[in-house]
This record gives sequence, structure tokens and C-alpha cells, in this order.
Amino acid sequence: MDDEDGHARGTAGYLRELGVLKRAKRSGWWIVGVKDPETIAEHSFRTAAIGAVLALMEGADPAKVALLCTFHDTQETRVGDIPWIGRRYLKAARNEDVTADQLADAHPAVVAGIQALVAEYETGDSLEVRVAHDADKLECVIQALEYLEQGYPNAREWVDTTRTKLRTPSARALADAAETMSSTDWQRTYLP
Repeated sequence: MDDEDGHARGTAGYLRELGVLKRAKRSGWWIVGVKDPETIAEHSFRTAAIGAVLALMEGADPAKVALLCTFHDTQETRVGDIPWIGRRYLKAARNEDVTADQLADAHPAVVAGIQALVAEYETGDSLEVRVAHDADKLECVIQALEYLEQGYPNAREWVDTTRTKLRTPSARALADAAETMSSTDWQRTYLP
């Protein structure tokens, strides 16, 4: 097998591995009693969409933020979703190291591009990185609000503690607005 075939196979293997995120549940929600929490892929999708929206509001590059958000939890195919309380007791591999293993046989351009995104998300402090981190937190706030509506009162603490970590004015404003509405308010103007 030549390098091109090997890189194609390694890259396709990485893409197949990402399919695990569609089945893997976000484990932190079990702590608050959610029996069937969202998957990591569901979280990542909405985080990327929120990231693009926040970037537009904050004057950051929406495509860059969406990319940072898309790849921010891809390492969880290998290490799982370790809830915040579990991190106190576990020493997990750095996300950059997990990503390097995931991409070991991928096309060199894919390796360089995704490793750079993950490293920037983990260690950078650009406006795009700050917005991407806020998107991750805002998605958790919105998800917690939805779980509150579904009858999981312990999700309230997640709303309150996560909101305090938002850094951008736009993320704080969206969190405030989300808290004043139900998950179905968006459709009210279209109802007969």
C-alpha cells in the first residue's frame, strides 16, 4: 500500500471513529438524573452553531469558531466524556495528545489542520477561542434549561454555575434571554 492509499485509509478511519460521538452520551447529565442525555455529537453540533452565531455578534471569524467548536470534543471517542467531578480524580491525556493518536495515519494536511485547531482551542486566547469556549458553555446552559423543563430540577445548578463562566457580552446576553423563554417560544409567532 502506497502512502496515498495509507493516508486515505487513515483519514477514513478517523472519520469512521467520529461516528462514535453519535452514540456516546454526555455523562455529566447522569449526575443530575437525566436518564437519556444528549450525545456528544448532538452537543458538538449545537456548540458549533452557537459558536458561529456568537462569532457574528462578537466580530470574530464565524467559520473559524465553528471549526474550533466542531473538533473540541472529538477526543472523547477514546477517553469518553469525563464529567467535571471525575476530572478531580483522573489524570486524562491532553486532548492534543489524543488527537495526535487519532490522526496518526491520516493525510498530512488533515493531521496538521486538525491538530492546530485542537491546540488552539486548548491553549489559545484569541477572540475566536474565547467565543468557542463560550459557545461550549452556552450550549450547556441551554441544554440544562431544556432538562429543567423536562423535569430534572438538579440541572438548575448547571445553569447557575456555567453562566458565571461566560466571558463575552453576547454569550451572557443570550444566556439571559434563553432563561426567560421556553424551548418552544421560537415557534409562537408562527402558530395560528
